[in-house]
Amino acid sequence: MPEINWIAVVVAAVASFLLGGLWYSPALFGKVWQREAGLTDEQLKTGNMARIFGLSLLLAFLAAWNFANFLGPRPSVIFGTAVGASAGLLWVGASFGINYLFERKSFKLFAINAGYHTLQFAIFGLVLALLPCADCAQLPCPQ
Repeated sequence: MPEINWIAVVVAAVASFLLGGLWYSPALFGKVWQREAGLTDEQLKTGNMARIFGLSLLLAFLAAWNFANFLGPRPSVIFGTAVGASAGLLWVGASFGINYLFERKSFKLFAINAGYHTLQFAIFGLVLALLPCADCAQLPCPQ
């Protein structure tokens, strides 16, 4: 396994978590996502929100860590961002697409969720490429 820039992994996870908060907010796609997912306002108020948000952040951390292993220790900005967008769209998004076809879910729901994960992984790649590595302080890491 390659060396891991743990600070970059944490920053990438938090950045994707914040992106999700904006992406699924009423300011962007929240209401359309809610309607297409078949969720009422009352349903969204139920559940242990600390558990939901905590586990979501943990899963984002695990995804960022795994992507850091995939990219290697010092990806270029272009490579990290492009491979991230590709992974989000063509691995995560395509996998959602297969499920959504069989579950008869709408294209709008697919576009919202796949769009989020495309940007999420692009952000992972960007952050992992931009943050300095453990053995130097230059941005991006020149090694």
